[in-house]
Amino acid sequence: MNRDAVPSMQQRVTQLALNGALFGVCYPLTHYLAQRHQDVGNVAMAWESALPFLPWMVLPYMTSGLFFVLSFLLVRDRAGLSALSRRVAFATVVACLVFAAWPLRFSLPRPAVDDALPAWLFAQLAAMDRPYNQLPSLHVAYCLIFWAALRTAFNSTLARAALAAWLLLVALSTVFTYQHHALDVAGGAVLGALALHLLPSDGDVRKPVAFCYTVLAGLAALAWFAQGALAWLYLCASLLLVARAYYLHHAAFLHKRDGRYPLWIWLLYAPYLCGYLLTWQLVRWHERHRPPFVRHSEGLWVGRRLTEAEAAQLPADCAVIDLSNELSETHVLRGRSYHHFPLLDLQAPDAQSARPILAAISAHAAQGRAIYLHCAMGYRRSRQIAQLYKELHQQ
Repeated sequence: MNRDAVPSMQQRVTQLALNGALFGVCYPLTHYLAQRHQDVGNVAMAWESALPFLPWMVLPYMTSGLFFVLSFLLVRDRAGLSALSRRVAFATVVACLVFAAWPLRFSLPRPAVDDALPAWLFAQLAAMDRPYNQLPSLHVAYCLIFWAALRTAFNSTLARAALAAWLLLVALSTVFTYQHHALDVAGGAVLGALALHLLPSDGDVRKPVAFCYTVLAGLAALAWFAQGALAWLYLCASLLLVARAYYLHHAAFLHKRDGRYPLWIWLLYAPYLCGYLLTWQLVRWHERHRPPFVRHSEGLWVGRRLTEAEAAQLPADCAVIDLSNELSETHVLRGRSYHHFPLLDLQAPDAQSARPILAAISAHAAQGRAIYLHCAMGYRRSRQIAQLYKELHQQ
């Protein structure tokens, strides 16, 4: 395997921490929301009362947390790590949205446990968990996701068989420890299968970005369940619109014209636009001791979105090429030879998107005019296009 394809320990721990934090926020929140309801139902079927209670099954049940950690540490490549992280986040957020919308509880009384070790483990479980958050079973959904992540980590057929057998025990333990009903298990299996199907390890950069905005929208929806403020639903809808634009690769979704946005765009995307404006202000403060733009090559200046005072430092007859889709253009620069070519943030421009930008730079350069090429923060898009122009010019 290519060494560059192997994720570093920092990348593994970062993804583990993010998903652990996501679970740590969402799962207890939906427990709390269920406890607020006066009458919480269940999906028990009559025949389930005949199922045996097997205290020793708490052993595999409690190893789910261990697999949560090991899957991030042992997954073989970066594509697998990315897919694992997105699948776990998807399962967590979707399950918690269902928990919040349809609170359920386990209905059967758990018998007393006499053996010391299972009794101690059940005591630990009772301290951490509550009889809510039932359908879909996250234990079962996670088992499918962990299997997809870890089955390639072992070359031995025997090791894979042992892994599959233990994960099957974990899934079955949800029933025989009296933690979940059969329909909860079925729902967890469907959720896990959906995570594997909808989030393949295909390396498409735009999908992870769209996915991140979708997860944020899900968190906003959970906040609405918790607080009931309509502002959370507005934030959820706005973030879903951004996610849709990234998924469809719709770079001009904000309809920026002459460096500004129409009012209806502000009404739809105010959280997104304000978030980028705040980020831009933080970047300005963080890099206040550095120049806001640099000379990349003869006649080509590259940087971020500028303030009025910073823009005054540019050459007088400078053409402006704005790649930022998320920030309005500085007033003084809109009055110059201004061109807007929207590029989505956090992804490399493709050849079709780069071609007209490079043509505009070349046209101004042929006239002997200085060019200021910028994106929002000056970190990625402007530098990527400048590098493409440099390579084209060298050819």
